[in-house]
Amino acid sequence: MFEKSKNKFKNWTKQDSFYHVLFWLVLYFMQLINYRQFGLSMQLTIPLVNVLFYSFVAYFNISFLFKKYITDGRLWVHFLILLITAAVLTPIKTIILFFLSPGDPTYQADVIDTQFFTFLFLFLVGASATIYRIMQEWLIQQGEKKELESQNLQSELKLLKSQINPHFLFNTLNSLYALTLKKSDQAPEIVLKLSEMMRYMLYECNEKEVFLEKEINYMHNYLELEKLRHGAKMDINFEVIGDLKDQKIAPLLLMPFIENSFKHGINTQLNTGFVSLVIHVNDGELTMNLKNSKAPSLPKIKDKKSGGIGLTNVKRRLQILYPKTHELKIEESPFDYKIFLSLTLIESLP
Repeated sequence: MFEKSKNKFKNWTKQDSFYHVLFWLVLYFMQLINYRQFGLSMQLTIPLVNVLFYSFVAYFNISFLFKKYITDGRLWVHFLILLITAAVLTPIKTIILFFLSPGDPTYQADVIDTQFFTFLFLFLVGASATIYRIMQEWLIQQGEKKELESQNLQSELKLLKSQINPHFLFNTLNSLYALTLKKSDQAPEIVLKLSEMMRYMLYECNEKEVFLEKEINYMHNYLELEKLRHGAKMDINFEVIGDLKDQKIAPLLLMPFIENSFKHGINTQLNTGFVSLVIHVNDGELTMNLKNSKAPSLPKIKDKKSGGIGLTNVKRRLQILYPKTHELKIEESPFDYKIFLSLTLIESLP
C-alpha cells in the first residue's frame, strides 16, 4: 500500500514540479525585500542561501526521513533526527553567510548572534514538510478508499442484478408453463413477449442505466403476460403519465415491486384480485403508485413460494444508486398493499 502511495506521490511531484519551483522562487523574491539595505551581490546571494538550505531540509525530510520513520510509526524519532539535522546545518549556514559578507562586520555579528533563530527556522521548515507529506498521504489514502468503495458497490450491484434476472425469468417461465398445460391459444403470444423480455434482459440490462421507455415497455410486456395468464381473475390497470423521452433509469429497478404485487394480488385464498400501477414522470422526477389486493391472511411460510429476494434486492439497489434522491413507502391494510416510490432520474449513475 505504501509503495503504491509513494508512486502516486512521485507522479504528483513530477506533474506539479512547476509549482514546487514556483513556491521556492516566490520565497526567494519575498526575501529580497528584507535585504534591500545591502549591496546587490549580498541582496541576491543571502536569500539564495536561505532557499537552498530550506529546500534541502524539506526534500531530505520528504524523501528520506518520512519514509524511514513516519511510515513505521516512529514519530518522535523522526522529529529528533529533524532536530539534529537542523542543529548540524545551522553552523554550516552561519559560516557560509559569515564569509559571504566580509566587508560588513555588523551583519557578521548578527549572523552569529541569531544562530538560534537559524536553527528554529530550519526545524520549522522540516516540520512543515512533514505536515505537508502527512496531508498528501492522507489525501492519497482517501482517494484509494473512495475507489475501493466504488469498486465494492459495483461488485454488489452486479451480484444483485445477477440475482434479479434469473428471478424474473423463473416466474415468467412458470406463467408460460401454466398456459401450455391448458393448451391455450395464447401460448404463442406469450412466447413472443417472453422472447422480447429475454432480449431486453440479456442485451440491454447489463448497462448501468437504460432508457425509461424501454424499461416501461418491458413492464408492459410483463403485465400483458400476466393478463393472459390470469384472464378474468385479475383486474390489471397500467397507466403512464408524462414525457419519457431521453429519461434513463437503472434497469429492472421497478419490476420486483410489480412481481411482488402479483404474488399477493391473487393466490389460493383469492379467487379474484387487482393490480393498479400508475407511473408519472415530470421534470426528471419519477413517481410510482402501486396498489394490489391482498388476502385477509397470507399463506403460511411453508406454503410461500421461493423468490422473496426481489424486494430485498431492489431496496438495496435504491440505497446504492439513489441514496439521497428516492423515497419509498409501503403501506398494508387488511385487504390491500400500497407502494409509493419517488426518485430523481439522474443523468449518470455511480
